[in-house]
Amino acid sequence: MIAELNERSREIFRLIVEAYCTTGGPIGSRTLSHQLSQKLSPATIRNVMADLEDAGLLFSPHTSAGRLPTDAGLRLFVDGILEVGNLSDDERKRIEGQYAGSSRSVDHMLEEATSTLSGLTGFASLVFAPKTDSPLKHIEFVNLSPGRALVVLVTESGVVENRLITVPIGLPPSTLAQASNYLSARLVGRTLQEAFAEITADLQSHQAHLDELTQKVVESGLATWSGDNANNADLGTLIVRGQAKLLEDVTAIEDLERIRTLFETLETKNEVLKLLTLADDAEGVQIFIGADNKLFSLAGCSMVVGHYRNETNNIVGAIGVIGPTRMNYARIIPMVDYTARLIGERFG
Repeated sequence: MIAELNERSREIFRLIVEAYCTTGGPIGSRTLSHQLSQKLSPATIRNVMADLEDAGLLFSPHTSAGRLPTDAGLRLFVDGILEVGNLSDDERKRIEGQYAGSSRSVDHMLEEATSTLSGLTGFASLVFAPKTDSPLKHIEFVNLSPGRALVVLVTESGVVENRLITVPIGLPPSTLAQASNYLSARLVGRTLQEAFAEITADLQSHQAHLDELTQKVVESGLATWSGDNANNADLGTLIVRGQAKLLEDVTAIEDLERIRTLFETLETKNEVLKLLTLADDAEGVQIFIGADNKLFSLAGCSMVVGHYRNETNNIVGAIGVIGPTRMNYARIIPMVDYTARLIGERFG
């Protein structure tokens, strides 16, 4: 449809959308007449605005008001007119700062990435990390303090994961060594999902030939890594940060109820995870605007999401930003894209 708009209509449409993304409010013909590159009377501008409204790209929030873009209009703008900006040096450095410590766990790195993205954009940020399907290279239990131990997993792709577990106080080092040896013999070269059922069956049938303390350590380690998501292994991990930022511009009760609905959906994960996997084969950053998806049409929000890939160029997760439909897409798209690419390098 963008090709069907003449130069005059395109400029008026662009200015209306840009004003909406900046202020959230409508813009009228008199204001537009001072911003256009060519001299047009307010009456002529109103006629163009009426044509754009008939095309489903604009609407008037109330009588005698200016115009606002519809969700279809925003989609047309993002796909055909938007000029994506560049990251500032400060924004680039803040994003890069989350990846300086390569030895940190993936979960910690992703949490920091979402927090940084939320802070930079001023909106909610989320990241989806599927359950790792890379075979394990090394597993070890490390004693930290009385009653606490660290489980260290290293995958063949080089990803290091650390989790704290609770162990019986006074546990001898030999027990941790035995637990490490037992799991290494069954996990190395396989994924957790592949070996989880087999190990659980061995422990339940007492075929593992482990003493009581060692079995408790093994069970605690498995529960930390697999048990909490054993029934939802296909969902992976969803981390959301900055939800409260979505409430900052809410002024009406009906808007508050829509945001609450979005919060509830974010908590249940399912709808969001389905959405994040919709564009698995797509290249670059994907934008979901309002009516594009029932989740966001209810809340009046949009999501900008970028997938990150591993060393074999397979998609292993996604990171994105959720905000009002009037978000600054030109600024946020490169932030999401750069963050996704840096995360992908960690998986490379």
